[in-house]
Amino acid sequence: MTHEPRMTSLAGKKIHFIGVKGAGMAALAELFAGSGAVVSGSDTDESFFTDKVLKAIGLVPSVGFSPEHIPGDADLVVYSTAYERETNAELESAFSRKLPVLSYPEAVGEFTKERMSLLVSGTHGKTTTSALLAETLRVAGLDPSAIIGSRVRSWEGNALAGSGEYFVLEADEYQNKLRYYQPFAVILTSVDWDHPDFFPDVESYKNTFKEFVRRIPRHGVLVYCNDSAAVAEIAAEATCEKRSYGFHEDSDFLVRGYEPKTLEGADPEGEKQRFEVVSGQGSLGSFSIRLAGRHNTQNAAAVVALASFLRIDMDRVREGLASFPGTERRFEYVGERHGALVYDDYAHHPEELMATIGAFRDLYPTRRLTAVFHPHTFSRTEALLPEFSQSFDRADRVLVLDVYGSAREHGGGVSSEDLVREINRYAPGKAEYVGTVDAAVADLSETIGANDLVVTFGAGNVWEVARKFVESENPSPKS
Repeated sequence: MTHEPRMTSLAGKKIHFIGVKGAGMAALAELFAGSGAVVSGSDTDESFFTDKVLKAIGLVPSVGFSPEHIPGDADLVVYSTAYERETNAELESAFSRKLPVLSYPEAVGEFTKERMSLLVSGTHGKTTTSALLAETLRVAGLDPSAIIGSRVRSWEGNALAGSGEYFVLEADEYQNKLRYYQPFAVILTSVDWDHPDFFPDVESYKNTFKEFVRRIPRHGVLVYCNDSAAVAEIAAEATCEKRSYGFHEDSDFLVRGYEPKTLEGADPEGEKQRFEVVSGQGSLGSFSIRLAGRHNTQNAAAVVALASFLRIDMDRVREGLASFPGTERRFEYVGERHGALVYDDYAHHPEELMATIGAFRDLYPTRRLTAVFHPHTFSRTEALLPEFSQSFDRADRVLVLDVYGSAREHGGGVSSEDLVREINRYAPGKAEYVGTVDAAVADLSETIGANDLVVTFGAGNVWEVARKFVESENPSPKS
């Protein structure tokens, strides 16, 4: 498999996954199993949503990392980039035994060479847009394969192992994984400097995307958001056909008639907005989605633009977009507590926070909005501290947990207290430091009333605040 392998030859091959519970790794194991491979894997004993996915394909992970977990006759070992040879005995054994070894992005890269690969990339919107695209292809009867970075509610997992020609991938730029992938089509949603622990400056970040779009073949297509000057700059590097989308009047697929809904007294899972898309051939009609915010209208317009290139019937596209329920931890409705509504969202970058909070304001204009924020990584928090401090302008109140450091960090030059001070410089008294999940739940239990809206934000375990708050007992609502 190290020399241009054909994925159609996977039948009977024994493939072992180190770190198999990760969202991407479990999805890849599911795809390989669907291609006839015999899959095995190892990971910690921590519970993940992927446990159910792995059980469905007959894979029971070995607990911990030991050389004994690798089958003696393994044909390939795939490992998560969270692990390194120097610190993982199982991975070291695979290399020492000279087994064929691929990192997760390398293995996915091989898969992209075997299908018509539709890759969704950008700083924000990758998960939702790739899931929207894959679901639309599925509804259209094209039976795609897909790997998405979060559980898709209507799939009960984050992967599709289809037999069709299309492969949809949420293509993550971190660690420049993009260099391993071979796209036929790319959707580029946004480019805002992120991952400062890997990309030291804005230009190094942009260059990764520029190199990526240059690799789209001339017979392929780049679909890009025309509302962003940074995205348009990168799109100029591509030599393939290009199709722009967005609210900007010069867009090839122009969004018009944007109608956000308010949900006061309505179903939190219902339709949240409606819009029209107009192309050079005229109006493609009206579309509705159950996702909130202008940014999700842009994401849906990206799917419409690519579907048009692929010549998919627009009525099927309309059906796919309208029925899509969303993905886990993206604008996810958690429940209600004495009249207060509680949501959870993965937003952990300043641009994401501003867009998502704005979407909540559109949906619930009369409710008091409390944001519970979990800063993710010391490097990001420090590099973007001024931007973070102004991300909560449309929230009424902000509770801040301790920084959630990555596996590669052991502290940093910034703290959550620093962020609270910066937020309060612009809006005195708006932000409070709470530190822990339990402290946040205790605060909410004392301060949240029937006309409140609580949203937890972050890439760490802040979702526990939302669930514990909804599930905890409170004898009487605040007035």
